Amino acid sequence: MKFVRKRMLILLGGGVISSLFIMALVAALVAPHDYAEQSYDHILIPPGSPGFPLGTDEFGRCILSRILFGARISIQVGVVASGISLLIGVPIGAIAGYYGGRTDMLLSALIDATWGFPLILLALMLIAILGPGLKSVTISLGMILWSLYARVTRGQVLSLREKEFVEAARAIGVTNFAIISRHILPNCLAPILVVVSLTFGQAILVEGAMSFLGIGAQPPAPSWGSIISGGRQYLRVAPWITTSAGVAIMIVVLGFNLLGDGLRDMLDPRLRER
Repeated sequence: MKFVRKRMLILLGGGVISSLFIMALVAALVAPHDYAEQSYDHILIPPGSPGFPLGTDEFGRCILSRILFGARISIQVGVVASGISLLIGVPIGAIAGYYGGRTDMLLSALIDATWGFPLILLALMLIAILGPGLKSVTISLGMILWSLYARVTRGQVLSLREKEFVEAARAIGVTNFAIISRHILPNCLAPILVVVSLTFGQAILVEGAMSFLGIGAQPPAPSWGSIISGGRQYLRVAPWITTSAGVAIMIVVLGFNLLGDGLRDMLDPRLRER
C-alpha cells in the first residue's frame, strides 16, 4: 500500500499521458468521422446524438473526431518543442555550471533574461517574426522553454563538479568535454526528466493559447485551441464545443504535471527518505 501511495502521482499522470498517445495513435481507426468533414444537416447537434457522441460544431463537424486528431497536434508540439529546448538548454546550463567565472556570469544573465520574460508575450514576439502557423509556434516554444532546462542543469552541475569522481577524472587527464558528457550529465538525468514532463504540458498549453488567438494551427487543423476559439461564439447555444476541448487540455496538462511531481518525489533522494 505504501508503494502505491508513493507512486500514485506517477500512476495517474502516466495513465493520462498513455491515454493521450493511444488516442493519437488510433485516431484514424476510432474517430466516427473525418475531422474536416462538414455536414450542414448536422450543425450544432448536442452530445449523445447518434453518430456524434460529443456533438458537432458550427460547421457540422464531429467534435469527438476533432478532439482525437487534435491529440496528434498536441503530441507533435510537445515532442518537438521539448526536444529543441533540451538540446539548447542542457549544454548551456552544463557549460555555465562547469566552467563558472565570467562564462557562468554571461550565460546566467542570458538564462535569467529569457526566464524572466513573460512566456506568452515572448512567444507572440517570435511568432510575429516567424509568421503564424503550427511550425512557428513549435519553434518559438523550443527557443523559449530552454531556459528552464538550463537553470536546472546549471544547478546540478554546480553541485557535481567538485565531487570526488570528477576530481579523479581530471587527475587522469580526462578532457572537460568527456567529464561533462560522460560523468556529470548522466547524473543530471533525473531532474532533466522532471523538466521534460513539465515543459511538455506547458508547450501544449501555450500552443492551445496561440491557436485560440488564430496564430497557431490554421484551419481546418483540429487544434484544441482553435476548437475553443471557434466555439466561443456559441457558448450559450452549444457550450459543448469549447467545453470538450477545454477539458481535454486541462486533463492532459494536469497529467504531465502529476507525472513531473511524481518523478521528482521518486527520484529525489531527500524526498524518497521521507
